[in-house]
Amino acid sequence: MVRASSKAQSPDRQDDRLISLFLDMLAAERGARPNTLAAYRADLEDFAAFSTAHRIAEANSDDIRSYLGDLSRRGLQASSVARKLSAIRQLYRFLYSERHRGDDPAAILEGPRRGRPLPKVLSIADVDRLIVLARENAQSTEGAESQRATRLYCLLELLYATGLRVSELVALPASASRRDQRMLMVRGKGGKERLVPLNEAAREAMSGYRATLKDTKAADSKWLFPSFGESGHLTRQHFARDLKALAIQCGLHADAVSPHVLRHAFASHLLQNGADLRVVQTLLGHSDISTTQIYTHILEERLKTMVRDLHPLTDAATPAKDRR
Repeated sequence: MVRASSKAQSPDRQDDRLISLFLDMLAAERGARPNTLAAYRADLEDFAAFSTAHRIAEANSDDIRSYLGDLSRRGLQASSVARKLSAIRQLYRFLYSERHRGDDPAAILEGPRRGRPLPKVLSIADVDRLIVLARENAQSTEGAESQRATRLYCLLELLYATGLRVSELVALPASASRRDQRMLMVRGKGGKERLVPLNEAAREAMSGYRATLKDTKAADSKWLFPSFGESGHLTRQHFARDLKALAIQCGLHADAVSPHVLRHAFASHLLQNGADLRVVQTLLGHSDISTTQIYTHILEERLKTMVRDLHPLTDAATPAKDRR
């Protein structure tokens, strides 16, 4: 095998063509978003640049193993190696099915073993503190600061009420704030649509926020959270920065709070209070139940608690005089 120099190389035309064909398929058939496509391209171009040979067109299983070994020597974590291998597997599966290759060299490869970390979760009390402080900030500020504080309060109420992905939340249409709205139609990953219920607090927060936009240029925007940036709506990064600033103000560690952590809190708190895992899967927009199963530790704890508190032969449920 001819190893690439330490300086990164660009894939040759043939490799670039095959990568582009694969990405076109992801966009057309799976509805992959620009960020997803960019991540796949970066991973596959890194693989293609590993050798001066036509890596994608001619690589065999040993070549891919050598690449994975190089990733480990670079110090990449198991999760990053597994992600890159997943991209390579999907690419070769596509090339084989479209007859660009007569074999699939990645089919027999195993990825690095990795434990799946439990999601970071805020307690119900912590989420309540964040929401209360955001509401107080919205009520106590004036002018442009009031509009920004009211927007953050609205974002928090909506996120904790629905468990939306942050990309779904910031890209909600202005029509989501209709007074009679009881359900949100959300377009998630792969263009898949799902309905999520809205509670009264979220509806009131949206109504209050939209009132602050009255008589401004933003009032006519098609987005619920308009911005003057390229996308036309608030960015994920902007929301994350505002949320971390609120967390610090609230006495919480900034690293422990993010939009994704609040999505986890939504799911975890539902399960703690008796929701079914399949229901949570639907609300989160997970296409596979295995993704939602990161929360099974919560279900296990709830089952233990139920047995301890409700089983007739446990100490907590049975009076001492009856345990003879």
